[in-house]
Amino acid sequence: MITINTVSKKYGKAEVLNLESLEIPTGQSFGLVGNNGAGKTTLFNILLDLIRPTTGSVINNDISVHKSESWKTFTGSFIDESFLISYLTPEEYFQFIGDLRGINKADIKEFLGQFDEFFNDEVLEKKKYLRDLSKGNQKKVGIVAAMMGNPKVVVLDEPFANLDPTTQIRLKKILKTLTDNKEITVLVSSHDLSHVTEVCERIVVLDKGHLVKDIETSQETLKELESYFSV
Repeated sequence: MITINTVSKKYGKAEVLNLESLEIPTGQSFGLVGNNGAGKTTLFNILLDLIRPTTGSVINNDISVHKSESWKTFTGSFIDESFLISYLTPEEYFQFIGDLRGINKADIKEFLGQFDEFFNDEVLEKKKYLRDLSKGNQKKVGIVAAMMGNPKVVVLDEPFANLDPTTQIRLKKILKTLTDNKEITVLVSSHDLSHVTEVCERIVVLDKGHLVKDIETSQETLKELESYFSV
């Protein structure tokens, strides 16, 4: 379970996030939506200890993310291309992540074989550095790397952005397979209301740093979200 307690973030006098309490149970597929500036990426950055909150704490499976780094062994994430190592090829990057996760070369190759369709022959064995790939193909690498090593928690910020329609559909299939495993907690932020309602069983809406809706996904959720953002 992930527990967020009285977490706020201020830059000077400007408050960009203020959450009194939020719990994400183990195995839940959790969606986070909101307009630009809503605080989505800020929340994920705090959850991953990339930035420190002004107040409050985040507990990831009984571990305070600001006091210990042991949660990193079971948490996979991709926020943006800054997570990548630009001067490595995709193969070298996957080997690097595999080494961190204690995965041997044979198992890395077997793992990557699951994503042949997702990569669409555009990522592996192209003799290109990550910096020379398109934004979409960089994202493919980051998303797949976040899933390496059987993580208990996967955090993806805007995973559908920069992907073509076919790849978005393939990603939804991958995420649905991931969320079918009720031992894995999946957190996804997205501007795409349709995609997030398809892959997440619960959706939280942020507005200017505040939680304004907490919805259990149903057939009416997309209409409810569209209505909210149409005002």
